Amino acid sequence: MSEEIAPHLHFQYASQEHQAETAVAGMWLFLATEVLFFGGLVLAWMFCRHWQQAGFDAGGRETVLAIGTVNLALLLTSSFIYSSGLIFIELDQPRRLLQCCLATGCIGLIFLVLKIVEWEIDISEHLFPAMADFKITGAEEGGARLFWSFYFVATALHALHMTAGVIAVGWIAVQTRAGRFSSGWHTPVEVVGLYWSFVDIVWIVLYPLIYLVGRGS
Repeated sequence: MSEEIAPHLHFQYASQEHQAETAVAGMWLFLATEVLFFGGLVLAWMFCRHWQQAGFDAGGRETVLAIGTVNLALLLTSSFIYSSGLIFIELDQPRRLLQCCLATGCIGLIFLVLKIVEWEIDISEHLFPAMADFKITGAEEGGARLFWSFYFVATALHALHMTAGVIAVGWIAVQTRAGRFSSGWHTPVEVVGLYWSFVDIVWIVLYPLIYLVGRGS
């Protein structure tokens, strides 16, 4: 097949459709490994909370609910915007896709800034689990330290994935501006969209564990 017919086709694929299906399947396989990774973390979180419920709940009540909720709303909005961009490129409107990518990337950056602000508040409140003057004392201290250990690990891992997502969306924006995508070829847009949606889903799972469960007990 000539370059004029399929300029994005790599030599190892039989057709452009084969290449697109392989790329999407590869991302799904990667996300499956990520589900196992975060699933193990959530399972450990739930197991430890079962044995240290009072401490976990005491720790959860100290989280900054307002920032966590705003970040949840931001990520849900970003998924809607990016999905709209995918629809726009399917309609051969790359300019609209570029706008959606820029908006999505900005929302991702706002999420990260708010998360850093939240971490600073947590540390200033003496909630970092390694601190000698940890805020929560008494019988609930051990469980609360464990909660905050899980909290910082889980949110840091999510922030790393979010950073990768912002970079990926930025790359899509650059490629869109260069005229690389059209209704006939936009597989990278779809692949990055799957990753971005996964990062959002992880936060949807973490949000009640971090901010709601302790307050509801």
